[in-house]
Amino acid sequence: MNANPFDLTGKTAIVTGTSRGLGQYMGRALARAGADLVITSRNRQSLEPFKAEIETLGRKALPLELDVTDYDSIQRMVEAAVAHYGKIDILVNNAGCNRRKPALEVTWEDWIYVVDTNLRGAFFVAQAVARHMIPRRYGRIINIGSVTCVFGYAGMAPYCASRGGIKQMTMSLADDWGPHGITVNCLAPGWFKTAQNAALYEDEEWVAYLCDRIPLKRPGRPDDLGGAVVFLASDASEYITGQTLLVDGGISTGATRALPKKR
Repeated sequence: MNANPFDLTGKTAIVTGTSRGLGQYMGRALARAGADLVITSRNRQSLEPFKAEIETLGRKALPLELDVTDYDSIQRMVEAAVAHYGKIDILVNNAGCNRRKPALEVTWEDWIYVVDTNLRGAFFVAQAVARHMIPRRYGRIINIGSVTCVFGYAGMAPYCASRGGIKQMTMSLADDWGPHGITVNCLAPGWFKTAQNAALYEDEEWVAYLCDRIPLKRPGRPDDLGGAVVFLASDASEYITGQTLLVDGGISTGATRALPKKR
């Protein structure tokens, strides 16, 4: 093992969904640890600013188009990544979406859109990457879930179903591919402000209520994910597989507002 088991120098990582948000946070962390990246989005041009940023860190970044709801798009992306770098060591399966609606208003199309993107897409990206990892007997697959892997929230039924599925899928793939030297884990962020949920954070009362339920008393910050993703991508976690690592400030403890002090 490397003297520094967290060092990713010489490793190649695919991070899906890197045009904004959590995908960029995690991509930066991997690059700072030494990895070269494949970055993806449905709109390849949207990746150019992030590509330039990664290159300022002294790492390489290959931007590729990817629509995780399209099987052929997944195959093209993975083949292009392997053709360019010769190998894939790490996959961060991050691309996802949400549609917030009361359960009675969720349409057939809403369910298909969210679950196909978050769950079916993640499976087939992992499958395509694993086909190249298995012959090398090495790989780190990190499926991105959320606190909804273990919690349910009103207005998010398709999303919660997809994230619960990610947790279960992670355990199944860990069992499937462990004999081939591949670890599969789920990294589950709690409440982080992203472009997808930014409107929620405009409500100061809601933010105060949220922070009351988080033992560390604040939402997540970009750097809070860095150490966790590098750990799961590195040799430091080589004997950890099938696990869900919650990076949530403790909200999954079920904390609630403090009771008034007795007089």
